[in-house]
This record gives sequence, C-alpha cells and structure tokens, in this order.
Amino acid sequence: MTPPLVAILNGPNLNLLGTRQPHIYGSTTLDDVETLCGEAADEFGLALDFRQTNSEGELVTWVQECRGRAQGIIINPAGYTTTSIALLDALLAVELPVIEVHITNIHRREEFRQHSYVSKAATGVIAGLGVEGYALAIRAMAGLLAQDDE
Repeated sequence: MTPPLVAILNGPNLNLLGTRQPHIYGSTTLDDVETLCGEAADEFGLALDFRQTNSEGELVTWVQECRGRAQGIIINPAGYTTTSIALLDALLAVELPVIEVHITNIHRREEFRQHSYVSKAATGVIAGLGVEGYALAIRAMAGLLAQDDE
C-alpha cells in the first residue's frame, strides 16, 4: 500500500533560512527542515513532496497539482501569507486538509504580518515554534488523515 502523500510547500525567501536574519529565523537551513520533515513523515508513515519557490504563480500551481495527488498540504506561505488571495483561492479549491506553518509567531510581529489570507483555508495554524512547527504539522496531518480513514 502506498503511503499517503503530503505536500510541504514553502514560499518566498525560505531558501535563505539559516542565513537570512538568523536572530529572527534561526540558523537552521531549509535542507535541515526537509530532513526534519522526512524523519517525522517516516515516523507517521507518510510520503512527502517538499518544495520551495519564490514565485506566487508557481506556488498556486503546486497547490492546484495537489488535487487528486496529495492527501494534505502543509504550507509556509511566508510573504504570501498577507498578500495572496490567489493562494487562498487555490487552497480552497483543492478541498484538502491544510496546515499553515510559520517559524515565527506572526501575531507578535509587525502589524502587517498579523493578517493571514491562508488561515481562512487552513484546518489549523502553527506559529512561533521555530522549525519544530513543521514536525508538529506532520504529526497533526497524520492525525487528520487517520480520522478521514475511519
């Protein structure tokens, strides 16, 4: 039996993790995050499709490609959190469980970062727990998918 596929999609500037503002985002790289996610996915019997893009259109396309292919989406929309209605519409259209992840607590940051369009499509949101938030999101997604199987 093929393990359920979960897409982990990362938005703009996350390719700079580890070097970009380490006092805010830490020193962990995106490659480290992918390794962390792979270990968590193995623990819960999930397959992963881990991607990052700086392009809004590409991120929207990736979300759309999840329909009929993935069983859930974990997304760190980064800068598109507060700006992308197109991303919100794509997430709503695929009709999959969505967990929104932010490395920092967006609610403790600048006012413009505190609103999320993506949250309107998200089953749940994890913010402010650093890169461990990704592992928590995988655990939560595994639980959601197990509920769907019942």
